Amino acid sequence: MPKLSVVIPAYQNEAFIAAAVESVLDQDHPDFELVVADHSSTDATRRILERYLGDPRFTLLDTPTGGGAEANWRRVSAAASGELLKLLPGDDVLYPGALRAHTEALDEHPSVVLVSSPRDILDAAGRVTIRNRGLQGVARRVQPGVEAVRQTVRRGTNVFGEPGSVTMRRAVLEEAGGWDARFPYLIDQKTYSAVLFRGDYLPVDRTLGGFRVNQGQWSVVLANEQAAQAKAYHHWCRASAPDRISASDVWIGDRRAELMALARRAYYTVNGRRMRSA
Repeated sequence: MPKLSVVIPAYQNEAFIAAAVESVLDQDHPDFELVVADHSSTDATRRILERYLGDPRFTLLDTPTGGGAEANWRRVSAAASGELLKLLPGDDVLYPGALRAHTEALDEHPSVVLVSSPRDILDAAGRVTIRNRGLQGVARRVQPGVEAVRQTVRRGTNVFGEPGSVTMRRAVLEEAGGWDARFPYLIDQKTYSAVLFRGDYLPVDRTLGGFRVNQGQWSVVLANEQAAQAKAYHHWCRASAPDRISASDVWIGDRRAELMALARRAYYTVNGRRMRSA
């Protein structure tokens, strides 16, 4: 059983999947596996993935059509066998040292169930558009997970980052019920919160990956639903931890979520051409 499982739920990622896979296989971590599940892509994604079958750390699976992103995220995570788990979307990349940094942080702090780091925001060509994004308002120390969730509610945005920015204890993810897409745009943030209600959180304050914004991305497709889903998530958090997350926290978060949705749409408008793959 490897120490760490990196899992990639691939779908229609032919322009980016090689960079994602190679950013994992090039890591200096001594004990990890990479599991990729292709969700019945109709482009060249699977053919590209077959190039890596000779690497003993690499496993390639197929996910049947249907079920949306949640089905593929659950499928690939269920195949993981490591103590720790990191999900990397098929269009994102890890920077050198990412796996080692997160593993060391979790090993040093047994009470911590989830760590995360800032990321760069990339365009379709991999060029940085925003540097070192993440951890807004979060104390740089071990803290109760519920306090970190409270901060992400108050900020009205995902302070932890996309899944490539996060590493979790796999057993705690399973105890929390796995990936939960009741708020589809926030499948990652909702799931992190369910994990963090079960233990401590630690930010690793280094930029360790790149989140690529491109036209085929789920979050771009769901842009118009972002604020409504964020508000529903905030109310779920308050219902889950009413003694730590207040009505005031939710009200502040709701207003900021409205502003963040506008900011994202502005980003997509300004960077529209850069979001297209060649």
